[in-house]
Amino acid sequence: MPYVKTSDGINLYYEKNGSGIPIVFVHEFAGDHRSWEPQVNYFSRNFTCITYSARGYTPSDVPNDVNMYSQERAWQDIRDIIVGLDLKRAHIVGLSMGGFATLHFGINCPNQALSLCIAGCGYGAKPKNSENNEGFSKVSENTAKDIINRGMKIVGSEYALGPSRVQFQKKDYAGWKKFNDMLIAHDETGSTNTLLGVQSKRPNLYNLTNQIAKIETPSLIINGDEDDMCIEVGIYLKRTISSSGLFVLPKTGHTINLEEPALFNQQLALFYQSIENNSWKKRDRRADIIIN
Repeated sequence: MPYVKTSDGINLYYEKNGSGIPIVFVHEFAGDHRSWEPQVNYFSRNFTCITYSARGYTPSDVPNDVNMYSQERAWQDIRDIIVGLDLKRAHIVGLSMGGFATLHFGINCPNQALSLCIAGCGYGAKPKNSENNEGFSKVSENTAKDIINRGMKIVGSEYALGPSRVQFQKKDYAGWKKFNDMLIAHDETGSTNTLLGVQSKRPNLYNLTNQIAKIETPSLIINGDEDDMCIEVGIYLKRTISSSGLFVLPKTGHTINLEEPALFNQQLALFYQSIENNSWKKRDRRADIIIN
């Protein structure tokens, strides 16, 4: 099996398909390297597609120490994949937890990113006066305890039927069932430590506005309009990153790339074409509305 060893000694399993400019896909909490199959099947015709399982997700290493998991390590693992595979620079595509990692990678490693696709990014990121990060932290901690007490098979099945997942089940039951079956087979220690080390402790994005605003890398933000915890954050990111565009899919939940793979792929392909043609520009400030 192919692995990249991270700077802190963790083996990350990866798969590489196709040839051309590299795209690195970063999965969500409920996914793993297999979650990008519709994108790999499409983009590997013209790009080198790299998928990998995050630490805590087999066949990557599953550290027992929760201190080996963090938001900082998540974006550093993207960097280590790029360095380990000698990619130099790559397009980065992340969903949910992977979207957070992609955003933080864009903040910290701008010279290694050809572009950023930040999809379904937002859980726990709302301002303090609405849905605060402390509330999300508690939910993550409780889910971790639930996995320990009741097992991944039960808790994972409930997680797969959350308010922003039922859209996937309704549209494509076979696709959702495959997603559910992979989720409930995830390593319990890895899932628990990811919830406790990454999810519950990641910084609120609204506290990082100054850093996010410095991103100049071409960025595409994608949200489903029924993903209530993320869509407002998507608008916030669009308004904060001057080099970004926002694509909202109607009647769509959180598992965007699997729920609507054709639309996701089409918009991402158009994004890459615009970058290649040098037509993906920063926001024209004449479009700004000044509120007195």
